[in-house]
Amino acid sequence: MVLLPGARTGRDPARSIKPGPRRLPAGVVAATQRERLLDALVQTVAERGYRHATVSDICRAAGVTRPVFYELFSGKEDAFLAAYRYGTGVVLRRMAAAFAAESDWCAGIRQALGAMLQLLAGTPSFATMAVIEIEAVGPSGRRERDQLLTRFRAFFADVPQLPGGVGVQEMTDAVVGGVYSAVYRRISSGCSDQLPELLPVLSMFCLAPFLGPAEAARRLGPRIGEDPSCTCIDPANTGQ
Repeated sequence: MVLLPGARTGRDPARSIKPGPRRLPAGVVAATQRERLLDALVQTVAERGYRHATVSDICRAAGVTRPVFYELFSGKEDAFLAAYRYGTGVVLRRMAAAFAAESDWCAGIRQALGAMLQLLAGTPSFATMAVIEIEAVGPSGRRERDQLLTRFRAFFADVPQLPGGVGVQEMTDAVVGGVYSAVYRRISSGCSDQLPELLPVLSMFCLAPFLGPAEAARRLGPRIGEDPSCTCIDPANTGQ
């Protein structure tokens, strides 16, 4: 299983590098050191905040020297963005797999949300680093976050036109922003472990604008996976 950065300690004994004549090839050593640094960065930033975390702190937590750090990254921001891109890529791929495993859009959205919430809850240090501390990175961090939200919008690619001249793109932007805000509030309050509790409300929040509240509630019932009508969204019959 591919782990999120921060799921292991930087000094994880299983990734120790032993000196001597049987030392691992240089490429393997560099890859292991990079992994350890990314794990250490995530945990250090989650604990101290991006602005207060130093390269020395990260190296100490990883058991890697500063010269090695600068062989792999140009600086703290570069390392942070590397961890962010890798980790959010893992989350999105897991969401996409959960979404694709379902035969209809409603169940797919619910499963994708569930995968995201479970992953973030299981690695709270990454959740804090990626959702809360990304703002502290500045313009480059905000660009990365915007690209992440753009990729999240892909899960709404097949929704139909809405009645009353409401733009689908604008509605999707509002829904994606609302999901991010709800996740942000739970993490910022120190309750990352409770993220899976948001699944029912976020599922409803994602579906209701396109189906209407009553229809969304019906389709999110216990037999959602068995309801083929959820594949087809009829904007003329949403009850809105």
